[in-house]
Amino acid sequence: MEYVALTGISDLVISELKNHQLRTIEIRTPQNFFTALNVNTGDNVFLTHTSIQDLMHGTTGIIAKVVKHQLSTHRTIASNDMFFEEHETMMIRLQLQTKSIARISKVLSNDVGKETRVLAEDMCFYEAR
Repeated sequence: MEYVALTGISDLVISELKNHQLRTIEIRTPQNFFTALNVNTGDNVFLTHTSIQDLMHGTTGIIAKVVKHQLSTHRTIASNDMFFEEHETMMIRLQLQTKSIARISKVLSNDVGKETRVLAEDMCFYEAR
């Protein structure tokens, strides 16, 4: 099946998703932000610890269902007598529910600034090596 892929996810998050089935993650990296921006509640996504540059056939990861999707902005203001600085950061919070373990069969798109999309197939436990 075709999935959007979130790459470079920490091993700790991947491990927690494998063990706990439900986890909320914050997306701040630009590439994953562009990818997650158009994800809707109910969609399935592919998550892997592999970086976007190393994404290829055979890369393993987790298929998870998006339970909640929240876009938020954080504003920081700093000032003194000499200057005034305002900084905004956008992030996406995704609550994910683990579905299965999968392996990429084809990378469809991994261009900078565009959605990362892959074809991935569920793995049986005896194939998980």
